[in-house]
Amino acid sequence: MTDGTNPPSHPQPEPAPGSGGYGFPPGPPAQGGYGYPTPSAGYGYPQPGQHPNPYQQDPAGGYAQDPAGGYAQDPAGGYAQDPAGGYPQDAAGGQWPPAAPAQPGFTRLAGPDLPGGSSQQPDWEAMADRSAAEQRRKRLWMLGGGVTVLALLAGGGTFFLLGGDEDGQDAQPSNSASASPEPEGSKGPAAYTATVAGDDTLLRDSYGSMGIRLGPDLKVGPLGKRFQVIGKGNANSWGQSAEPVVDVTKSFTVTARAYNSATKGSRIVMSQGDGESFSFELGVNEVNGKQAWIFRVQTGDKGAAATTRTVTAEGLSMVKTPTLLMATYDAEKKAIALYVDGKKAGETPVPPIWQAPGPLQLGRSKHHNIWTGPWQGAMHSIKTYDMAFTEDQAARYKEGKLDPSPKPTHAWLLT
Repeated sequence: MTDGTNPPSHPQPEPAPGSGGYGFPPGPPAQGGYGYPTPSAGYGYPQPGQHPNPYQQDPAGGYAQDPAGGYAQDPAGGYAQDPAGGYPQDAAGGQWPPAAPAQPGFTRLAGPDLPGGSSQQPDWEAMADRSAAEQRRKRLWMLGGGVTVLALLAGGGTFFLLGGDEDGQDAQPSNSASASPEPEGSKGPAAYTATVAGDDTLLRDSYGSMGIRLGPDLKVGPLGKRFQVIGKGNANSWGQSAEPVVDVTKSFTVTARAYNSATKGSRIVMSQGDGESFSFELGVNEVNGKQAWIFRVQTGDKGAAATTRTVTAEGLSMVKTPTLLMATYDAEKKAIALYVDGKKAGETPVPPIWQAPGPLQLGRSKHHNIWTGPWQGAMHSIKTYDMAFTEDQAARYKEGKLDPSPKPTHAWLLT
């Protein structure tokens, strides 16, 4: 607030030499202040040598204007200044008195905040061009961001170099391609981890507490932003849990995504038992001189061929082909079944399955006290369930449309 005797001043930066002052074009010094010519009778300015009320009105009660309805300017269209580059003062060297309140008919005086006078109009075309350019920049930025997101999604959508967990069940968010969790204190959801923190040779169980210890040549490798294990097909290409995982006296389902790179021989994805023989095994075996997918169970305690029961899937592409394998045992029906990529390959009745001692195995199986079928290739999304999937559920699992989704009892290397 001010009492009107010393209005607040607004300092201006010093103009460049010879510029004319504060962005206005150079011109002759003004004689009447603020770029207005010395009036003779109007605009409320006094005659030379007079100093009456500076806001003198005409008899009609308004302020006189020139015939054009505006305020005169210098020829350059700007406001004249004194030679020193500032605004002139009155003869006494003081500031102009404060402006009187607006009255009807008052036309605002043009000043430094309105370059060129009140009659000058904004450059609407230039303003529209700037607005359009800004909108174009925003659209390009959004388009670029969308392309980046799509590229990131595409990069994580591979399965065994093509990738992705097609069943889509029980997948967890992933923000990192590292096998270790995010640093403590980091923002956002924790990264999916394939192994137990601090132990890169122990696969983490996402739905239980049963880790799987990896042998020297069954290694964790990248799969998009997730992980798989890759075996070399030798005696060290194995993994095993600490205890049995599947109760073979009850209904169960085991499933995995497999990529076989061996062109011949027996290659086991998973089995259970480390005694004289296995309880069950799922993988590749030669049938009639050609490789085929097999699910086999043992019903006798000596592992004899006469006491095994097998379901096979023949005539399929076996080498370097991503494949979803699912094997079931229905304790009520006393039958086993094999599904390949969601389709039922076969079913056969069985006597009760022999409960072999020992844990779950990855990449090998026990036959007559000898480890056989070392895995050559990759595998991931290994899960076990305490129920036997039906044919419809197996097909829906493949499509990721199980509703409601049965929860695994154990799961490793989810994608």
